[in-house]
Amino acid sequence: MGELYIDGEWTQAAAGGRRDVVNPYDASLVTTVDEADATDVDRAVRAARRAFAEEDWADLPTRRRADLLLRVHDLLLRDREDIARTETLDTGKTLAEARIDVEDVANAFRYYAELAGKDGGRVVDVAPDVLSRVVYQPVGVCALIAPWNYPLLQASWKVAPALAAGNTFVLKPSETTPLTTIMMIRLIEEAGAPPGVANLVLGSGATVGAALTRHPDVDLVSFTGGLNTGRAIMAAAAAEGPRNIALELGGKNPNIVFADADFDAAVDYALDAAFLHSGQVCSAGSRLLVEDSLHDRFVEAYAERARAIRLGNGMEDGIESGPLSSAEHREKVEGYIALGKKEGARLVTGGTRPDDPALSRGFFLLPTIFADCDRSMRIVQEEVFGPVVTVERFRTEDEAVELANDTRYGLAGGVWTSEASRAQRVAQRLRHGTVWINDFHPYVPQAEWGGFGRSGVGRELGPTGLREYQEAKHIYQNLAPAPSGWFKG
Repeated sequence: MGELYIDGEWTQAAAGGRRDVVNPYDASLVTTVDEADATDVDRAVRAARRAFAEEDWADLPTRRRADLLLRVHDLLLRDREDIARTETLDTGKTLAEARIDVEDVANAFRYYAELAGKDGGRVVDVAPDVLSRVVYQPVGVCALIAPWNYPLLQASWKVAPALAAGNTFVLKPSETTPLTTIMMIRLIEEAGAPPGVANLVLGSGATVGAALTRHPDVDLVSFTGGLNTGRAIMAAAAAEGPRNIALELGGKNPNIVFADADFDAAVDYALDAAFLHSGQVCSAGSRLLVEDSLHDRFVEAYAERARAIRLGNGMEDGIESGPLSSAEHREKVEGYIALGKKEGARLVTGGTRPDDPALSRGFFLLPTIFADCDRSMRIVQEEVFGPVVTVERFRTEDEAVELANDTRYGLAGGVWTSEASRAQRVAQRLRHGTVWINDFHPYVPQAEWGGFGRSGVGRELGPTGLREYQEAKHIYQNLAPAPSGWFKG
């Protein structure tokens, strides 16, 4: 039995490929899994196409699809501790955070189960003798590609609405963090998904991801990951289709702190914003904007708190942050730290690997804060995706908004102020898909998630997240047909 799941069977990779999965805490081997290739991708897509065409999944009453999603919800909660511990081994995040992830994944399945049967389309008022309605039907075969930072959570944001809408899918997790995705597919199988409805292939983006996005039988590609890969997927979708795409491509997210903000709360949440999961969060508040009169006091307190963050094994109680995902990714982040110094940013704290011998085998970096930054710096404009935050000053509300919107991205942002009217004004003016006021990071499955600009195309979660997996169809019925008399001959 292998770790690929194709047409209702667990199977091995056709060419016998294997890949090691490594614990980023100490670089130890967790397990070895199958490594697919284009042949496996073709088998999986063909299975999904057959199931969409021949199984009654798409035509089932929505209540039956919802029942399967609810069973998955219950199974996730049944196995939450095992799943959370596996997520920590796979990603390095703390067990406390992994447990929250599993709860959030279960909530996504429950939300789409509840939403599935509530929208029967709409009637269009045309004329007394016409029945005109718009209905929503499944797109077809969906290629779902999930990232390594929140492998289970962000896979669920795709899988749950795809199933709720009546699609079939082929899911590819990141090759570095596949383990909890395998567990989720096992639960979908246990919940009773028909053969071919849910398929899983493992492997690299260059081989498996490319074969999946270019396959002619794929109707939609949903991808979460980096900007360059997203561009390649857009190009492939245009060349092979065009076909539907949904892309979530990250952000460079401002966190604006006005001088009248609750100081202690703003400092505390600025830590969460930048250093949760070692900054490996697409919505990380890695660009801190502080009003000039508050700047020096805020940076001093912020750096003191950052130095006290407890790094270590995410399995241990009291650990507040884990390692980066891989040695390669740590080197990339270290490159940005070097760049920040070269550009003239002032290193306030961090910037190096920890000197604790107990952490020497893992992929750790100290929480890093740069001050005296300006918007021209690459470290301010580019997504670092690590425990690195830049601090800029502003003097007026208009300047804060201008700085916050000076980015090619537009995923998320935060506003800290005690003045309610200012909070709403600034939130309205920010060109970002999610804006938090006196908070940072929470999301709910009922509200859309996605961004402006280079942060992507489309939305996940909420009703719009379901629409991404549906096609609108207009059905127009003449209730009193008679000759039109248009042509007289």
